[in-house]
Amino acid sequence: MTKKFLVTIGVILLSFQTNVMAIEEPDYKVIDIYEDFEVRQYEPYLVAEVDVNGGMNRAGNKAFKILAGYIFGDNEASAKMRMTAPVEATEIGQSEKMQMTAPVTATLADDDQKTTVAFVMEGKYTIETLPMPNDERVRIREVPVRIMAVRRYSGRWTDARYEQNRDILLDAIYGADLEVVGEPVLARYNSPFSLPVLRRNEVMVEISESLLIASIR
Repeated sequence: MTKKFLVTIGVILLSFQTNVMAIEEPDYKVIDIYEDFEVRQYEPYLVAEVDVNGGMNRAGNKAFKILAGYIFGDNEASAKMRMTAPVEATEIGQSEKMQMTAPVTATLADDDQKTTVAFVMEGKYTIETLPMPNDERVRIREVPVRIMAVRRYSGRWTDARYEQNRDILLDAIYGADLEVVGEPVLARYNSPFSLPVLRRNEVMVEISESLLIASIR
């Protein structure tokens, strides 16, 4: 991860926050807890997102610049919006490469990857009231209600750390006889200037609600 990338993230996050506890997050409730992950039901929320070439590290700086421009005022209303958490990153097509029927360890070559990076929008907005971006690369999307298996970890933002926790999560999901129905998502909640040991990082993946209900019964 480059110094320029870290500074970009830091400027964005620190410009909007004076108290970490004040940062808005999507609403969810915990509905089950397993040894290696917890299951959450998320309420709908809006994101501004952009697709960029490359893996999470290489693509991140370009994506952050585009999305930061949008929330800093590069939109039809010239509105400046508050930063929320987390910042989400998803490697497009990762699950197809990983044979999502058994625990696996797999990593795409960086040149073969495309990553979607998303900023969560403030809860006060609706799809009708959220300012439209001037940059056509930025998409506004409503994330529907969904059931997510989530594994939390701390430490540095490295591909190795993400992949290690992603594989632990997928292994645990399959071990619990649950079904993955979405791409793994890396969620980051803190400024890069936060001490790594204090950072909140999460790997999240959508799972089938029907199999979850059956397992609870």
